[in-house]
This record gives sequence, structure tokens and C-alpha cells, in this order.
Amino acid sequence: MSTPSVKPIPEGMHSLTPHLVCANAGEAIDFYVKAFDAVEMHRLPGPNGKLMHGMVRIGDSALMLVDEMPEWGTLGPKALKGSPVTIHLYVKDADATVAQAVAAGAKVTMPVTDMFWGDRYGQVEDPFGHRWSVATHTRDVSEAEMQEAMKKGCPGN
Repeated sequence: MSTPSVKPIPEGMHSLTPHLVCANAGEAIDFYVKAFDAVEMHRLPGPNGKLMHGMVRIGDSALMLVDEMPEWGTLGPKALKGSPVTIHLYVKDADATVAQAVAAGAKVTMPVTDMFWGDRYGQVEDPFGHRWSVATHTRDVSEAEMQEAMKKGCPGN
């Protein structure tokens, strides 16, 4: 339980923060700095040289990282042969951000395009196996317009 002078959610944090497991989490931090203009907040290496905790800030949000530690059952997406999780990142220019991520070593898995829900949107996979969707909101679309667009052009309809 927190004391009255301690905030239950620390200053600068949100209620929900992704915490990624990576092989070579320190290299992942360096990649996120290059790919997404992340600002490194801190690294806490353990006695074995593995990163016990790291954190970057991308835009207004924190992203925590830790090295894989199989002895604790902590494995990254490459060891697991994929991940069902995609991290969604809103930016001012999705095309430029995806190009920057690719230049830093990401692979495009879905080219940036205008989507029926009002975003310019694409996806990349980073060199550590994490998938990122990158979007810029370009227009407001009503729920009815989205439903109609899905009927006309979404797979599975």
C-alpha cells in the first residue's frame, strides 16, 4: 500500500505500459532510439551482464525492456517463433516513421496505406521479433461509415 505522499502511478507513467522481452534488449533500446526517436530513460544491467530492466520513452509513453532469461521462463518472440502482440504507435507521419524504422533495420510486413477507419497505417517487424503498427490519424470516420466500409472491402466479408 502506498503512503499518502507517494503516487500509485509514478509521474510520467500511464496505467498501461508495454514491457518487452528481447534477446539483446540493450541492442533493442539502441534500435528504438534510431527507429522511433525513443529517448533512453535508463538501463539496469544485472551481475551476469544481461539487462534486468530498461526503459525508453517514445512520444508520451514509456516502453520497458528486459533481456531473455530462459531460466525464469522469460523468452522473446524469436525464441517463441513469433508473438501474437502488436504494439500500436501513433505518430505525426506514418510514412516517414516506417521509412526511418526500415532504415534502422525493421522489415515492412504491411505497407503504409490509407485505411477505412481514418488512419494512414502500416506495420513493421523489428529485428528482435516485435511487431509494430504505425499510424497517423488523417480523418474522423463515424461508426456507421466504418461498418459500411468493412462490408465492402474487408477480408472475411
